Amino acid sequence: MSATAPYAGPSPIRRPVAAAALLAALVSLVFGLLLAGAGPASAHAALTGSDPQDGAVVDTAPKEVTLSFSEAIAVGDDSIRVLDPSGKRADTEAEPRDLSEGGTVRYGVTLHSGLPDGTYTVAWQAISADSHPISGAFTFSIGAPSETTVALSSQEAGGGPVGVVYDIARYAAYSGFVLLVGGSAFVLVCWRGGASALPMQRLVVRGWLTLTAATLVMLLLRNPYTGSGKFADAFDLAGLQSVLDTKPGAALVSRLLLLGAAALFIAVLFGTYARREDEQERKDLTFGLAVGGGVVAAGIAATWAMSEHASTGIQASIAMPVDVAHLLAVAAWLGGLASLLVALYRTPDIGSASVRRFSAVAFGSVVVLAATGIYQSWRQVGSWSALTGTRYGQLLILKVALIAVLLAVAWFSRRWTGRLTDTAVASSGVEVASSRADEEDAATEPENTAPAAPDEASDDVAPERAAQLARQRAVLTATKKKRIRDADPERSGLRRSVLAEAAVAVVLLAVTTMLTSTEPGRTEEEAAGGATAATAPAADGPVNLSMPFDTGGRNGKGTVRIDLDPGRTGSNDLHVWIDGSDGEPMDVPELKLALTLESKDIGPLPVVPDRLAEGHWTASGVQIPMAGDWKVDVTVRTSDIDQVTIDKNAKIG
Repeated sequence: MSATAPYAGPSPIRRPVAAAALLAALVSLVFGLLLAGAGPASAHAALTGSDPQDGAVVDTAPKEVTLSFSEAIAVGDDSIRVLDPSGKRADTEAEPRDLSEGGTVRYGVTLHSGLPDGTYTVAWQAISADSHPISGAFTFSIGAPSETTVALSSQEAGGGPVGVVYDIARYAAYSGFVLLVGGSAFVLVCWRGGASALPMQRLVVRGWLTLTAATLVMLLLRNPYTGSGKFADAFDLAGLQSVLDTKPGAALVSRLLLLGAAALFIAVLFGTYARREDEQERKDLTFGLAVGGGVVAAGIAATWAMSEHASTGIQASIAMPVDVAHLLAVAAWLGGLASLLVALYRTPDIGSASVRRFSAVAFGSVVVLAATGIYQSWRQVGSWSALTGTRYGQLLILKVALIAVLLAVAWFSRRWTGRLTDTAVASSGVEVASSRADEEDAATEPENTAPAAPDEASDDVAPERAAQLARQRAVLTATKKKRIRDADPERSGLRRSVLAEAAVAVVLLAVTTMLTSTEPGRTEEEAAGGATAATAPAADGPVNLSMPFDTGGRNGKGTVRIDLDPGRTGSNDLHVWIDGSDGEPMDVPELKLALTLESKDIGPLPVVPDRLAEGHWTASGVQIPMAGDWKVDVTVRTSDIDQVTIDKNAKIG
């Protein structure tokens, strides 16, 4: 089919709008689903142990409480709090002491002397070495468990509305980086004529604005994100100063400074460079922009590498430059893809040579991504079980699958590229199409709108009318170019395949961003292997037991029904009903319970419920110090000499 064949599909004017709307809808859908399902950012350092252990019952009060973590953390004055049963501080309220040695990360706080018996709550909050906030709580008891009035917030560190906005800013920052770096590289390497194309200028500038705005939001929200969770603390100067003293804060400030240099780069690229006509001067300026822009882009990428996954864990000195290379390859590929999509839909001048150059850039990016990705996967996952059994590993599998799909779609794009005919090569076809467009416009254009000759316009046409005619001529010229561009079936096919690539790339970028906020599989497995129930398990719901008994005396048969709510570690409400052999409520002179976790040598922990009504006893604040398979012993006395003790195991926690 020739370049002048008419296009039989939908209106070419509506197609770019529909394509842009489809891509925008896909972006909104993907990010909406990911943010809705992701919740607060997962902890990247994990609590691997404590002394005393979670749920432990010790005979004498310890002098200190220590916590061990899977990787380095940053702590403050209130990072570890020990609260007595009444909610008062049982520690000296000093900054936790660093007790780390060798490869073990451990912090401790000193307790007051002479602490009374009862249940104590340890609440902790810190910042992981890869910049993400982490928190948790557990209990231990001195002497015997007791009731506690401590009520901790159920909101995890980094959660709530502040966490949602912070996460949105993180996604926006990565997107802006991809458009800024990838768009600039596309203009310099693939299509130098794009420097004077307004759509390309808008794409790169919008990438810069998005990255800058997202970085400012993250800097302001960093204090409430890692602390109080309140938007009002975003403008707390003391909190902002403390953020600037941290590694993530320094990285965000460095990114803002580098974005200032990037603004100068953009001004030169779309200003001086776009207007340069001398070929030698243009080559010299291209080299200077490539070197300077490359340094700035690498610096911006390093602000992520120095404050997230790459900066902690094994081989950090190797992982950080590898992470920079990975981010730059992602930006060159996905940002170049977005630029190609804009160029194909919004400009008439890009030809097959530019598309082929981008194909080579994309291939090189894929090679870099494969090499760096394999290393990062080994470093962050470490085992096949972590690859399939952790959230990080599952997201990594999804990312690899998306890259495979993207490469398959790119293969079709490359086939269309081979068929693409440049405007300059098919000049005769363009001239025919242009003449046909002129004839159609002449037939439909009203006579009174025909543009006046240049020498007549100044004498016979008012300035306002001349400006109107100039605008009409510009619109007609743009319409002619659009008709010529859309009449090329190869170009239309390439646009469709590139749009499909961009759709997959949006999902890929979202998954990549999610990986940065998910606990690496290696550390998750290490934490699980060394944990001592340091974090409270999720509640499975109330525990319900039914236990028949027979004391051997008169009216000594019946059934004990027990409800333990919510049936998890911590404080629980206990209800006990006794039904006689006739199914009616039955009163007994004495009822006692005891809880024993034999696997941990905990207990028996006595529980003496109070009679609430006929055949109904209750107890509040029943403490379950640790999740496990508990044995519930029930002693029922039906007379002065007739009693029996029955037991049943129940999974609690």
